Amino acid sequence: MRYSIEGEPLPVVICNLEQGEVMITESGAMSWMSPNMKMETTGGGIGKMFGRALSGESIFLNRYTAMNGNGMIAFASSFPGSIRAFDIVPGQDLIVKSAFLAAVSSVDLSVFFQQRIGSGLFGGEGFIMQKLSGRGTAFLEVDGYAVEYELQAGQSMVVDSGNLAMMDATCTIDIQMVKGVKNVLFGGEGLFNTVVTGPGKILLQTMPVSGVAAALAP
Repeated sequence: MRYSIEGEPLPVVICNLEQGEVMITESGAMSWMSPNMKMETTGGGIGKMFGRALSGESIFLNRYTAMNGNGMIAFASSFPGSIRAFDIVPGQDLIVKSAFLAAVSSVDLSVFFQQRIGSGLFGGEGFIMQKLSGRGTAFLEVDGYAVEYELQAGQSMVVDSGNLAMMDATCTIDIQMVKGVKNVLFGGEGLFNTVVTGPGKILLQTMPVSGVAAALAP
């Protein structure tokens, strides 16, 4: 599979597949494709479907296979921002929140349960996120500009709710209450912040959809 990412800040990833190669994506993500791409909708089992529903993602996945020769398929971002490609290798899983766009079929999508329940209830990231494992290329959709950090063991980053797009599975998430009544009431940052601790890589997004919605609400 060869690909190119074009058109930021309204990006699209164009994938060129050899015969028999397969891409997986959530339902509704395909933008255009060659006529020899065969689509198959699958749930992947009740457990995985239920987990994706709880994590806020689409219940069904679509599989696109290049038939009778090479094929082409494109997946466009649903919001102004970036598309990033990541190479998944065994033992280096990625944890994502509402960021998965597409991947080769050798990448496995499963649910990731946060060990700290409070982080899910109050941290704004959700108790259940998605885990990408296996081997192959996966594409993530980032709202706004993408900023990447490599956290060392024990090093932390305080992140506003919604700005975390991805982290390595070696990272941990916790919550931190904003200190001071005045800060809580008038600071505009809410009651809790998310704290991500390394070791591992994190990907932050500058303009989450939730933030845009909050700005438009008044």
